[in-house]
Amino acid sequence: MGSRASPPHDYLHMHVEQLRRRHQSLSELTYARDEDAKLETTRARLSNILKRHEDLKERLSRDSDKLIFERLQKEFEAARTAQTEEISIDDDEWNDGLLATIREKVHMEADRKVMANQVNVPADLPFQSKTTYRIRNMVIYCLDGARIGIQYETFFAGEPCEIFHCVLESKSFLEKMTVIEHTLPFFLPIRELESDLLSSNAIKFIDHLEEILQAYIDRREQVRLIKELYGNQIGELFHSLPYNVIEFVLEDFECKVTVSIRYSDLLQTLPSQARVLAWPLRSSRRISTRSSSASAAQSVPFRLSYAEEALKTLCLPEAYADIVLDLPHALKRIFSSQDSD
Repeated sequence: MGSRASPPHDYLHMHVEQLRRRHQSLSELTYARDEDAKLETTRARLSNILKRHEDLKERLSRDSDKLIFERLQKEFEAARTAQTEEISIDDDEWNDGLLATIREKVHMEADRKVMANQVNVPADLPFQSKTTYRIRNMVIYCLDGARIGIQYETFFAGEPCEIFHCVLESKSFLEKMTVIEHTLPFFLPIRELESDLLSSNAIKFIDHLEEILQAYIDRREQVRLIKELYGNQIGELFHSLPYNVIEFVLEDFECKVTVSIRYSDLLQTLPSQARVLAWPLRSSRRISTRSSSASAAQSVPFRLSYAEEALKTLCLPEAYADIVLDLPHALKRIFSSQDSD
């Protein structure tokens, strides 16, 4: 006898199972497309936020701050023009005794001008010396009104960058000094440092500001340089205002590479933390489509330890160059190890 035909319900069951599998495949494809669409929407929103962040930062850094900078710059330049001598101070000569001498000098000059006005004597006598003091990249001025002005000069790669000002004042020689004006970026913690250090250790306060400003300029200029040199390879770039958090994406490779670096304090010019991840692209020919589980396994990002080490030991432009140079070989090694699994 010939083989019996399969009951109709078996055919129906097979047909339903095929439809179910096809529907599952279509659902997985739709889910992947939905995830891609959501990712693109998120990236578009983030780009818009970053643009608004840059606009806000620009508005905050001009107008009133710019007026203060221009006025103090003129006053400091006038003090430099009127100086009779500039004394260069070594680190071991920069101490509490010298700062006390400068404070005494500005208060004596202020008192002398008050006395001169009272007895109708010209305030600017020809024998009155006007001395400035240079310590490293700082110049200290004796300003009118019993004020001490510190001008901070910053550098990057041996070239001068921005100039910043900080003006200290005290009501009398015996009272503590306070910061009455400055041109430091608003996001640097000058008021916290004033509260913690100025009354107890003015030298440390002045020196700490110098270190924070120079480190900030160093981090900022490193980011500017990689944008200038490698901007065509960098997709998205985000940084906090003091540049102690920096993140960017490399999209010009077989994998999307995300770079995230952190500086644990504002004195650092090399990151304390670095994380570099290579994300396989869905369209990559190396990603298996045999099953959803294989695809999901391949979509897990890989850490690029060599890149993280480079970021923590080299300045950002040098580290970037090393990362890009070795990236094709690193990705090839990763894919080769996966293919052999």
